[in-house]
Amino acid sequence: MSYQVLARKLRPATFDALVGQEHVVRALRHALDSGRLHHAYLFTGTRGVGKTTIARVLAKSLNCERGVSSTPCGECSICREVAENRFVDLIEVDAASRTRVDDTRELLENAQYLPTRGRYKVYLIDEVHMLSTSSFNALLKTLEEPPEHVKFLLATTDPKKVPLTVLSRCLQFQLKNITPERISNYLADALAEEQVAFEPEALVTIAAAARGSMRDALSITDQAIAFGQGSVTARDVVDMLGLVGRDQLSALLDAIATQDARRILDVTAELAEQAVDFLDLLAELIGAFHRMAVDHALAKPADADRAAFAPEVVQLYYQIALMGYRDLQFAPDPRCGLEMTLLRMLAFAPDDGQAQRVPAAVPQQAPVGGATPAVDATAAVDATAAVEATAAVEATPAVDATAAVETTQAVADPLPEPDGAVVWHELVATLELSGVARMIVEHSELVDATDSLYRLRLDAAHDTLLSDAPVAAVERALFARGLDVRVVVEVGPVTRETPAQRFQRLRRERQRAAEETVATDSIVRTLLSEFGGRIDGVSPIE
Repeated sequence: MSYQVLARKLRPATFDALVGQEHVVRALRHALDSGRLHHAYLFTGTRGVGKTTIARVLAKSLNCERGVSSTPCGECSICREVAENRFVDLIEVDAASRTRVDDTRELLENAQYLPTRGRYKVYLIDEVHMLSTSSFNALLKTLEEPPEHVKFLLATTDPKKVPLTVLSRCLQFQLKNITPERISNYLADALAEEQVAFEPEALVTIAAAARGSMRDALSITDQAIAFGQGSVTARDVVDMLGLVGRDQLSALLDAIATQDARRILDVTAELAEQAVDFLDLLAELIGAFHRMAVDHALAKPADADRAAFAPEVVQLYYQIALMGYRDLQFAPDPRCGLEMTLLRMLAFAPDDGQAQRVPAAVPQQAPVGGATPAVDATAAVDATAAVEATAAVEATPAVDATAAVETTQAVADPLPEPDGAVVWHELVATLELSGVARMIVEHSELVDATDSLYRLRLDAAHDTLLSDAPVAAVERALFARGLDVRVVVEVGPVTRETPAQRFQRLRRERQRAAEETVATDSIVRTLLSEFGGRIDGVSPIE
């Protein structure tokens, strides 16, 4: 006996065997058992969710020799003929291949005659939206006032293309996409009955690849059985479908977390050799970031992947991946589009994120002979000024705004020190800059300052920001401060604390101080103890 594919072998023969369409089955059961039958039904939904199957079960229920009911016997000659697609009073039409008006008229000419064997003559028109406008017009009159022995069962995947005049004459049932959990459970029962060995992870992958279609899931399972020589394993399914495995996705996430551009390109090259669909890869990456964001929002215990990314970094990477998914179709090569999306994550990663990109300060080498290493005078002055300025601001919160501005201007004047240096972070605070120009000065250190030239060194992690236009904007901002100098920006590792790093450090220090203050406050501890409360978060007052 020839092999019968699972999608045909396991096609439900009764309403009880249908999966995931309980809302449709419930309405049809009540109509059949109470005798409140409509003359036209329209079943809509995506491919493989059971539209034609429900229509055939309904035709069987209408014509069963034991009477109209929601539980056809399945044993009488009519039930068997319907199951074998040879029942003479069930006229199945593929509208995609019979779109002409002459085909529709020929079909309806016999509608006036009584059924040959059954109780009703059932017209099952699949993909009805493919009919032409003339065919719909020819169908309207019969559809509105059919003979008592005629029932119309229409099925379509695109109800928006069906004219409203046809929709108004039908009872419409929207079939749902079947959830991956129900598909995987159904496949597990089916393979157990077929005595086929399988791995649960493989069925989860198949259910996700089916995208809500049970027929697609059964077809993929058939292919997996043949590919795996009689068994269904997760590795075989991933290789067969060209999907991204869990290990590969984890390797890509690790490379992103560690900001390792070379590792990202290596993983991408490995996936390209396996002919992975890069659009599906980006979809998997988006899904991974979504799961991380949900876990962060619900405060679930961190797993290995989620622990590598802070919540704000997850939101940023999700948006970049989503934009890359949208723009991948415009890329000259899908691999190039994917690599640019991943490298964009590196370029825009926050400095204080979990994936640190700012190089640590270069340590001063100790002189020969074990002498104490010299301390950078400018860095020491900057650190002292930062602590003093922070303490002054926090100690006097009610200072007049005008006086505060004047004080800031006075402190921020670029006063040369004995060695000719300028307190760079104070000067940056007074410059009227925004956008890329502001980011360049905040992520740079002042290497040398003369009356005619300022030489800056931009952190190598932000080299993508450098261009002529923002450098010219920096020169104009310095000129507005009374400094007629030329600005030269070079890229390399910074040896001093940049204004951006200083700002992040002070913010972390304020955060720690605020948390320590709250934790040691006697009133707060008393309130927590008496009311059983907890501290969800502490934010310092800026």
